[in-house]
Amino acid sequence: MAKTSAPPETLGIRHIALKVADLEAAENFYAKILGYKVEWRPDADNVYLTLGQDNLALHRDKAISPGGNLDHFGIMLKRADDVDAWAAHLKAHGVKLSKEPKTHRDGARSFYTSDPEGNTIQFIHHPPIAEGAASPNSR
Repeated sequence: MAKTSAPPETLGIRHIALKVADLEAAENFYAKILGYKVEWRPDADNVYLTLGQDNLALHRDKAISPGGNLDHFGIMLKRADDVDAWAAHLKAHGVKLSKEPKTHRDGARSFYTSDPEGNTIQFIHHPPIAEGAASPNSR
């Protein structure tokens, strides 16, 4: 493997996406009980919630089985350009991307890959979270 320079520092794991059978009950729990705020509802089957620097996505999926609720988790990045730097870094280490970097309708930029166990990881720059966020290594 070719030696590469270190990629940009991450902001940590601050994004989780869950598949839920009952979207309304899940939204009620996270918003009304835990205090999350609805950030974006792109359609009737998806809702995005925030709390502090955390971002939680709920995706309706009536076919889920107990314990199989994790869709993916996200590693937050400071800048949109960091998304492409991380994609290049992973590719240089032989890691395949399941979705190439792209900019989303809400201004976020991300790509997807999987860990060795098959867990899906989204490397993401999400402007509302990245602005003013401290790195976990700078505390």
